[in-house]
Amino acid sequence: MMENINFELKNIHVQFLDKDILTIPHLTVHQFDRIGIVGKNGAGKSTLLKLISGELQPQQGKIAVHTDFYYFEQTNLARSNLDIDMALQHKLHAVDPHSGGELTRQKLAQAFSHYYEALLLDEPTTHLDKDGIHFLQDQLRYYYGSLLLISHDRMLLDEAVTTIWEVDDGKVTVYSGNYSDYEAQKELEKQQHQDAYYQYLREKAHLEKAAADKMKKAEKITQANNMSKKETKAKANRMFETKSKGTSQKAVHRAAKAIEKRIEQLETVEQVKDSIPVQFFQAKALELHNKFPIMIQNLTLAYSEKTLLEQSRLHIGLRDKIALTGPNGSGKSTLLHAIFSGHENIEMSPKVKMGFFSQLAYQNLPNETVWHFLKIRSDYSDSFIRSVLHHMQFEHTDLQKHISDLSGGERIRLLLSELFLGRYNILLLDEPTNFLDMAAREALVSFIKAYDGTILFVSHDEYFIQQAATRMIALEGQSLVEK
Repeated sequence: MMENINFELKNIHVQFLDKDILTIPHLTVHQFDRIGIVGKNGAGKSTLLKLISGELQPQQGKIAVHTDFYYFEQTNLARSNLDIDMALQHKLHAVDPHSGGELTRQKLAQAFSHYYEALLLDEPTTHLDKDGIHFLQDQLRYYYGSLLLISHDRMLLDEAVTTIWEVDDGKVTVYSGNYSDYEAQKELEKQQHQDAYYQYLREKAHLEKAAADKMKKAEKITQANNMSKKETKAKANRMFETKSKGTSQKAVHRAAKAIEKRIEQLETVEQVKDSIPVQFFQAKALELHNKFPIMIQNLTLAYSEKTLLEQSRLHIGLRDKIALTGPNGSGKSTLLHAIFSGHENIEMSPKVKMGFFSQLAYQNLPNETVWHFLKIRSDYSDSFIRSVLHHMQFEHTDLQKHISDLSGGERIRLLLSELFLGRYNILLLDEPTNFLDMAAREALVSFIKAYDGTILFVSHDEYFIQQAATRMIALEGQSLVEK
C-alpha cells in the first residue's frame, strides 16, 4: 500500500547574501518515514527544517505540506498556547523554564503531550542529561508518524531513524538505513573513490608512456631522414624510401598527439584526503610525575543550600581521561569549578597547570585572528597547529578571520583547539560536545585519546563517553561513585 506524502519539496533554491545555501530538485517525506538529517555545522540542516515548517520561504520552488506537525526549534521557547501533559512534565522534571536543560525538557513535554502526524526536531538532546535522552529515545521508539530529526547523537540516530539525509555543499543526498549504515556507505564510497584515483593514475601513466614511446619513434625517423647530402646523392635511388619515412613520421606524430588528447580528456580524480592523526606531547616543564596529581579528600560541596557532595573522596591518576556523569543539577560543573579554583579539600601537585572549558567561555574571547589567538598561547610548531585546526574544520582561509566574525560553534572549536595546544597538563571540559557536529566530536575524541595529560570532562553523550573515557565517575547520592 502506498504511504501518503506528508511533505514535498520541488525545485527549491535558497540563497543568503548571494551565497547558495540549498538546491533541492525534489524531496519527499512519506507518512511513516523516520529521517535523520546530518551534516557539518553551517551546512544548512536547520535551514532545511525551517523550509519544511514554513518558517522560511525559498527564493525559488514550492513546498507542499499535507499534515499537522510539531516543530522543535533549537532556540525558541515552548509555545505558550499549547497545553502540557502534567504527568509527562513531571516525568521529565520540566518545571523550571529558566535553564537550558529545563527549557529543552519543557519543549519535549509539549511535543509529546499531543499526537502530531509529524515531528520536526532540531537538536532535541542539547542540554539534556542521560535521563532526558533516554526519555526522548523511549518516546520516539513508539512514535507512529513522520519523523525528521537533526541530531549529533549517533546512538539516538541509530535507534530512531531508518533513512539519512546528508546535507553537504548545498545538496541533500538520501541514504537508506540508520547512522551506522550511513557511515558504512560513506566508508565504501571513500574506498571506491580511492580505487578510482589509483585507476586514474595507472591509466594516465600508461597513456603518458605510450605518448613518449611514439615521440621517441618519431625522433628516430627524423634522425634517419637527416642523413648527410653526400649520403643522399649516393643513395638517390632511395628517394621513394625517404618519402615513405616522412609519411611514417607524420603518422607517428599524429598518434602521439591523439594519445595526449586522450590524457587531457581523462576525467581527473582527486586523491581522498585523510587526516593524519595528531599526538600531543608535554613540554619538559609541564611534565607531572605524581601518580595522582589531584587528590580529593573529604570534599563537601553545596549550591543554593542543596548539598551536592558529602565527605567525598577521589584520586585522579596521571593521564586519566575521566567522564563525570550524573543528572543535571547533581554537581558536575560545581565539582569542576571547585577543582579549578583550588578548593581546600583538593590536593594538587605543585606543577599542575589547568585549562578550563566552561559552557559559556566562547562568548568572552578576545577579538584576535584565529591564527594569532593560538600562536601566542602554544609552543607547538606552526605545522602542528595547522594540523589541529584542520581536524577542527578550520581551513587555511579561516586563519586570518577575526574571532568576532566566527559563529558560536566555530568559537567553541577554536577554544577547544587552544586548550589542547596550550601550556597545560590537566584539562577540565564542561560539556564540550554541545553544539559540536559529528566530525568535530570525532576530532575531539581523537584529541582526548592523544593528549599526554589528565582530562576530566562532563558529557551526556554515551557514545562519546565510551570512545573517550578511561574511567567513569558518577555523582550519585552526594558521593563520587566509580562505574
